[in-house]
Amino acid sequence: MIKLRTKYLLFVIILHGVALTLTYFIFRENRWLFLVSEVFIGFSLWVSWRLYRQLIAPLKMLMQGVEAIRDKDFNVKFLPTGKYEMDQLISVYNQMLDQLREERTLQEQQHFFLEKLIQTSPTGIIILDYDGNIQQTNPRAQWLLQNIPTLLNDVQALGSGESKSLSVNGVNTYKLQKSHFIDRGFPRHFVMVEELTAEILAAEKNVYGKVIRMMAHEVNNTIGPVNSIIASTLKMQPLDGQHRGALEVATERNQHLNRFMRNFADLVKLPPPDRKRIDLVALVRRVTGLMELQAAEKEIRFEFGFPAQPVWVSADAQQLEQAFINIIKNSMEAIGKGGHIRFGADGRELVITDSGCGIQDPSSLFSPFYSTKPDGQGIGLTLVREILLHHGWSFSLKTYGEKDTRFTIRYGQ
Repeated sequence: MIKLRTKYLLFVIILHGVALTLTYFIFRENRWLFLVSEVFIGFSLWVSWRLYRQLIAPLKMLMQGVEAIRDKDFNVKFLPTGKYEMDQLISVYNQMLDQLREERTLQEQQHFFLEKLIQTSPTGIIILDYDGNIQQTNPRAQWLLQNIPTLLNDVQALGSGESKSLSVNGVNTYKLQKSHFIDRGFPRHFVMVEELTAEILAAEKNVYGKVIRMMAHEVNNTIGPVNSIIASTLKMQPLDGQHRGALEVATERNQHLNRFMRNFADLVKLPPPDRKRIDLVALVRRVTGLMELQAAEKEIRFEFGFPAQPVWVSADAQQLEQAFINIIKNSMEAIGKGGHIRFGADGRELVITDSGCGIQDPSSLFSPFYSTKPDGQGIGLTLVREILLHHGWSFSLKTYGEKDTRFTIRYGQ
């Protein structure tokens, strides 16, 4: 493709060549007219050359500006030349560069802020490429992908604009939401993983707390008068053995019901932990000592893999004792008869492993009132959950294989 300046030069050369030829044939017999015409044509060539230089200079300058913009160099500016048309072009170009530079600075600041926000966000953010594969994650999302094996499958199964809740080990609950944005004219997806555990636990505790308080109120209002009437009847009326035995059984059942409701009330009225510096190893050994006779009856042995030195933690000893008793009882019930429970600890976590039958429904483990036992109340693991959460400790209960179920409590950083 012929450039504009080449066309202009060809046009000038051809035009003046034709004019020179015509003057030769027209004025060749008149020497003076021929000389005047030659001088005129020479002057025209000089004027054309001057015009060419004046016209081509802005084009060269414009090309330099185009190259600077192409290289994303917005610092190249031109000084006024004193020529009106040229200065107008230079003014527009300089204004455009100032605007581009401001826009780029603003864009870089926004990009830097967005990058910082993503990296420090407590919400997991997963950015996918055009093929739906993971391209970028923030630290929270990396941690979630490492600790939740099914998360990647759940992310890829979601459609754009869809969301779902994901429960892990019956304790932690996460909300997955998938959206998209346009990148270079094509849609790309990203997924936000937000933890809802605290909100769900608070709502759950509020609901079952109201139910328990209502039940306790009604039961106490009934048991008190009934026990009083039974006691008066046993003292005042001459009763035969059959009726007396029936009333004594009724009294015993009422007391059992009262203890039953007290267990529920303890779950609701759990006080904040009274933290003190305690040796976790000594506490576990004290609890296992209390339950050693019960374990021996079921032919269950305790095994210890503790370090020689103490493991110091800041915790409420009484509450942890209650939690460990429930954990060990749960392990013993899962084992049935003949097996082992192993305890191990380091500076970061305590692991209680049992050789029981494993977990059948992990999603409901820590749900209030849920129990796989016919006479279970469903508050043992819920109480354990409340105690550990009040201490700010994380935990998990998983079956890793046959006769390998582990309750892991993470108390260290």
